[in-house]
Amino acid sequence: MIATLVNCVAVIIGSLIGLILHMKINESFKRVVYVGAGMISLILGIKMGLVTTRIVFMALALIVGGMLGEWWNVEGGILRFGEFLKRRFAKKESGKDFAGGFLNASVLFCVGAMTLVGAFKAGAEGNYDLILTKSVMDGFMAIMLTAAMGIGVAFSAITILVYQGGITLLAGILQPLVNELLLGELTAVGGVLVIMIGLNLLRLSKLKTANYIPALLVTIGLITLEPLLPFTLG
Repeated sequence: MIATLVNCVAVIIGSLIGLILHMKINESFKRVVYVGAGMISLILGIKMGLVTTRIVFMALALIVGGMLGEWWNVEGGILRFGEFLKRRFAKKESGKDFAGGFLNASVLFCVGAMTLVGAFKAGAEGNYDLILTKSVMDGFMAIMLTAAMGIGVAFSAITILVYQGGITLLAGILQPLVNELLLGELTAVGGVLVIMIGLNLLRLSKLKTANYIPALLVTIGLITLEPLLPFTLG
C-alpha cells in the first residue's frame, strides 16, 4: 500500500499546484489548458487502444458494457458522489467543474496498464517501481486537469486509494488469474475511455465516459470464456 499512498499524495500535490493556476488564470487561458489536457488524453488513449489483439472483444465489451453502464447510470452515481464531496469539502467550487474533475481524473488515473500491473507487482512482489513512475505521471497530469477543472481532481485520490490499493491488497489472490492477454485487452478498453475523456476536454462531444466502465468487466468475462470457443480470435 505504500506505493499507492505515494500515488495519492502525488495527485494531491499536483492538484494543489494546479489549483493555484486555476485561481490565477482567466477563462481563455483555462481553455488552452483544456486543449492541452485533451490532446494528451487522446494521444495516451490511442496508444493504449492499439494494444488490443481482440478487436471483436473490444467492440462487444464497449457495446455491452456501455449498455449496462447506461442502465446502471454509473456516471450519474459517480457525479452524485462528487457532488457529495463538494458539499462536504469545497462548497465554493463550481459543482459541474468539481464533479467533472473528480470523474475524469478518477477514470484517467485508474484504467491504464500501469495501475493493474503496478498494483500486482507491488502487492505480490513488493516491487514499487511501476507505481512510483505512475505517481510522477499522475502528479503532472493532475496539475493540468486541476488548472482546467478545479480542486475536484484532488479527490480522485480516494478512487486511487480504493481501486489501486484494493488490487494491491488482493494481488496474491488475483495474480494467478491474470495473464498478458487480459492485461492487454483491459488496457485497450481503458484506452478508449481515455479517448472519450480527451474528446470531452476538447469539447468535441459530451460522452458519458463512466457509463462505459462496465466494459472492463465484460472484457474480463470474454477473455475468461475465450478458451471455450470453437475458434480463436487473433
